[in-house]
Amino acid sequence: MDLNDPEEPAGGGVHRGGSGIPGGRRKQRVSMADVAERAGVSSQTVSRVANGRPGVVDSTREQVLAAMRELGYRPNSAARALRYGRFNTIGVILFSLSSTGNSRTVEAIATHAAAEGYAITLIPVDVPTQDNVLGAFTRMGELAVDAVIVIMEIRLLDTATVQLPPGVHVVVVDSDAGDRYSVVDTDQTAGARTAVRHLLDLGHRTVWHVTGPATSFAGQRRTQAWRAVLEEAGRPVPAPLHGDWSAESGYAAGLALARQPDCTAVFAANDQMALGLLRALHERGRAVPGDVSVVGFDDIPEAAYFVPPLTTVRQDFAEVGRRCVQGALEQIHAQGGSRPGTDLVPASLVVRRSTAAPTT
Repeated sequence: MDLNDPEEPAGGGVHRGGSGIPGGRRKQRVSMADVAERAGVSSQTVSRVANGRPGVVDSTREQVLAAMRELGYRPNSAARALRYGRFNTIGVILFSLSSTGNSRTVEAIATHAAAEGYAITLIPVDVPTQDNVLGAFTRMGELAVDAVIVIMEIRLLDTATVQLPPGVHVVVVDSDAGDRYSVVDTDQTAGARTAVRHLLDLGHRTVWHVTGPATSFAGQRRTQAWRAVLEEAGRPVPAPLHGDWSAESGYAAGLALARQPDCTAVFAANDQMALGLLRALHERGRAVPGDVSVVGFDDIPEAAYFVPPLTTVRQDFAEVGRRCVQGALEQIHAQGGSRPGTDLVPASLVVRRSTAAPTT
């Protein structure tokens, strides 16, 4: 095989002719020359079309693509990688697909990667231990990827045993590691501040808070912002109630808050906990928003259908995913390492019917 012709099959590609059974005629591989002959163009033109390169008029491109489909021709990705030094694959390492943020971010990464001609290789880490993270990076280093997008708490990378694959470009999501890696994140602080200010502007004396897990970077940022806004406004800072992102933990917090007669406003660190909170308040006879106003965070698709519809902070997960892919591709094409810095995606408040001015 000539490596200057990355589309010429070498141990790969597809066959044509023959039955493939013992005694049958041996199948022949469809080559670039076959496509060129069928389309009536040069092999160089076929190569340009196969690699998505400019310089081919639309009518000729369609003619070549039609010949490829007719003959069943597929470019040889291994040969292309040898020539261009790229595999057109981005790896994604994450802890869980069960959370709204992770699943929607991965969906956006896959969509935008595909639009750029890249596939993704997904490696989930079931239990967030350093050994498991090391195993995920080791495996990713053995795979043919051009870049890795990491959706995890960066504290598990803070160990000498975890080594990023050499020569692989890295983008980290939802992290405070902007001094070491290229980071993409929602502006957690601004989003939480907007939520708390909204409740204070409605006239509430203070705002109670149901936190995310203590180990979560996003949860920490939201709690810090909640506290800062109350302190800046000279308002009392109630003891936060600790949750774990689940509706169940929000329900438990809601049962406790329902016993607080001076609680008129709550900021829940995500929408699932807000859902549990709404149920607990309803069961204890505390009307929302008549007695207690509630704000969530994320704007999951179901938030508009809660009872009442939930006021919440919208995260643009599609934009986070797009910027992750964009950052990875910029590193790939520049052939540079991970460039430290944080790219923040704005968050916005969506006001619905779960918040109102206090009645007393």
